[in-house]
Amino acid sequence: MQPKPIKDMYETLRVVFGDSAYKRSGLPDWVKEELDCVLQPVLRPVDVDGFVVLPKRWIVERTFAWLKKYRRHSKDYERNPDSSVAMIYIAMTKNMLGMLENKGLQV
Repeated sequence: MQPKPIKDMYETLRVVFGDSAYKRSGLPDWVKEELDCVLQPVLRPVDVDGFVVLPKRWIVERTFAWLKKYRRHSKDYERNPDSSVAMIYIAMTKNMLGMLENKGLQV
């Protein structure tokens, strides 16, 4: 059985955000060709010195921090990618349930 093409797996995907370093490689062309969407680099504001929070990048970094709270994600323990995906689903489900409880909703 052939794996599904990436385009078919992510049909609603239109924009992929990436680090500004990715615009130098051939990645923008690959994303356009393989996914039929645009690679949008997240750029630093020109007029700011020092540390600045980049909006889309912060989402990714925050998510990685949430996942690293769980021991199985502290290192790459999983040998099978499907197991790794399952562990991410479990960790994020637990995380979201905790957020709902903090908002006062009964789960």
